Amino acid sequence: MSGLAFIWLFGMIILGAVSVVRHADYLAVMLGEPYGTMILTLSVASIEILTVAIVMTTGAPNPTLARDTMFSIVMIVLNGLIGFSLLLGGLRYHEQEYNLKGVTAYLSVIVSLAIFGLIMPDYTSTTPGPTFAVPQEVFLIIMCVGLYAVFLAIQTTRHRSFFIQPHEKSAGPDIHGVNHPVVEMHSLGYHAAWLAGYLSLVIFLAEKLAFLLNHGLDDLNAPPALGALLVAILVLSPEGLGAVRAAIANNMQRAVNILMGSALATLALTIPAVVIVGLLHGINVVLGLDATGAVMLVLTLMVSMLTFASGRTNVLQGAVHVMFFLAYLMLIIWR
Repeated sequence: MSGLAFIWLFGMIILGAVSVVRHADYLAVMLGEPYGTMILTLSVASIEILTVAIVMTTGAPNPTLARDTMFSIVMIVLNGLIGFSLLLGGLRYHEQEYNLKGVTAYLSVIVSLAIFGLIMPDYTSTTPGPTFAVPQEVFLIIMCVGLYAVFLAIQTTRHRSFFIQPHEKSAGPDIHGVNHPVVEMHSLGYHAAWLAGYLSLVIFLAEKLAFLLNHGLDDLNAPPALGALLVAILVLSPEGLGAVRAAIANNMQRAVNILMGSALATLALTIPAVVIVGLLHGINVVLGLDATGAVMLVLTLMVSMLTFASGRTNVLQGAVHVMFFLAYLMLIIWR
C-alpha cells in the first residue's frame, strides 16, 4: 500500500511540476528572454529548496541528504540532461549554436560555488569531518547569495544579450519553436496566479512524499544516495522536459539557459537554504563530498568547460556527458 501511495504522490507531483512549467512558459512568452528562463528556474528552485528542507526535517536525521541531493542535481543536469539534449540535437541538426559569453558566465559561477561548497569542506580543519564551522557557513551563504545577485544583474540588465540566441532574428511567439494556441493565452496575472497555485500544491504533496521516502529507504536498507537521486529526479523533471524540447526544436540557447540556470540555482540558493535549515534545527549538515563524488564533480566540471568552449555543440559531446551520467548511476550501486 505504501508503495502505491508513493507512486501516486510521485506522479501527482510530476504533473503539478509540469503545470508549473506550462504557466512559466506562458509568462516567458509574455515577458521575453531571459526573464522567461528566470521564472522557470526560480519556480523549480523553490520546489527544490522546500522539498529538501521538508525531507531534512522529517524522519531520522540524515546530515548528508542535502549534499547528496545537490550533488545528484548537478550530475543529472550537467551530465544527464545536457548530454541527452546535445545528443538528440546533434543527431537531428549535426551542430547547434549558443551564445558563448552567456555559458562562460554560467560556468564561472557554477565552478566556483561547486568547488567551494561541495569540496572545500573536506579540506578545512576547524571542524572534524567534511563540514564547515558556523563562521565559514555564514561566509558561504554570503558568497552564494552575493554571486547569484551579481549574476542576475548582468543577466537581466547589463549583459542581457549574452543569454539570447546568437544571430536571433525574431524571438517568435513560442520559446520552444511551437506556437501556443491563442485561446490558451490569458493575462499575466492569470498565469502568475496558476503558477503560484500549482507550486503550492507541489510543495504540499512533497511533504507527504517525504514521510514515505524516509520510511521506504529505511525498510529497504537502500543507499542514502538513492533517496537523493529520487528527490533530484522529482525536482528536475519539468526543467528537463523543457530543455530537451528546446534542443529538439533547435533552440540550444534556451536549453542551455534552462539547464545551466538550474545547476547555478541549486548551488547558489539551495546551499544557503540547507545551511540555514541546519542551523535553525540543530542539524550538522555535511557539505563535503567523499573522494568518489569529488572526482566525479571535478571531471564533470572539466568536461563541461571543454564542451562549451567553442559556441557550437555536436553529438560526440552529448555522448560523453551521457556516459558520465551512466557512470554516476553505476557508482551509486557499486562504490
